[in-house]
Amino acid sequence: MAISKKGSLHIAPFLRWAGGKRWLVSRLRGNLDINQFSSYHEPFIGGGAMLFSFLPEHAFISDVNEQLIQAYRLMKEDAEGIIEFIQALKTDEETYYRVRSMVPKNEVEAAGRFIYLNRTSFNGIYRVNLRGEYNVPWGKKLNYHFDYENLRKVGRYLQQVEISHGDFEQCLDHVQENSLVFLDPPYIMSKNNNVFLKYNQRAFSEQDQERLAGMIEEIKRRGAYYILTNSNHEKVIETFDKGDNIIELTRTSLIGGTNAKRGAYEECIFTNLDFKI
Repeated sequence: MAISKKGSLHIAPFLRWAGGKRWLVSRLRGNLDINQFSSYHEPFIGGGAMLFSFLPEHAFISDVNEQLIQAYRLMKEDAEGIIEFIQALKTDEETYYRVRSMVPKNEVEAAGRFIYLNRTSFNGIYRVNLRGEYNVPWGKKLNYHFDYENLRKVGRYLQQVEISHGDFEQCLDHVQENSLVFLDPPYIMSKNNNVFLKYNQRAFSEQDQERLAGMIEEIKRRGAYYILTNSNHEKVIETFDKGDNIIELTRTSLIGGTNAKRGAYEECIFTNLDFKI
């Protein structure tokens, strides 16, 4: 399948996200024409690597993380306001902790603060304490430069994207025949102690996995398509094996600073599309 002409417009994700799928995008590029589908849906949006690589014309995105979705919404509604907020900030340790402890005066400041902390924190990890306060340390990125032109491109592209906050099953409100649903839920188990697990904001329980498996059956019933990523674990395969295409992948990943953990991670792609990676 040929890639869409729109894919030639380069927009980078504006957030860093542990467990992001840039590695998968590189493997799918050339094998997937996103605009052959009637609509694109991503209910675990995270950093949006798939969205910003393929730039679907009719997209619906959502996530249960309210601050994350607020950042996407405000990038759509007022990218220039966010840019103005970030431009006034230095990227040093003192400023980082001042911004981390600040109480935003409005939605633009809240979204700008979220994006600033995400880009300058330790590896862009999203983590909050029991009071819901962001508590990730400074990332020691002196003189980090924000790509303001890319932020403007993100804002322009998001004008055609419907953004909502909520549980993943709500995406079914818009899924119809020939839709494509990309599913990248939090990983909860792995053969090899996948490092992404400890960065989940909340547990994605076994019951959530079962609900997701049921949602996939409904996606197929409607004549739509799905791509699901998950860890390569016997319980995961048992839950999501629907008689469709299962692609096992091994990749090298790195999370961390000076003492980063690097290793090979086994993952699975489940899909009712017919392609190879």
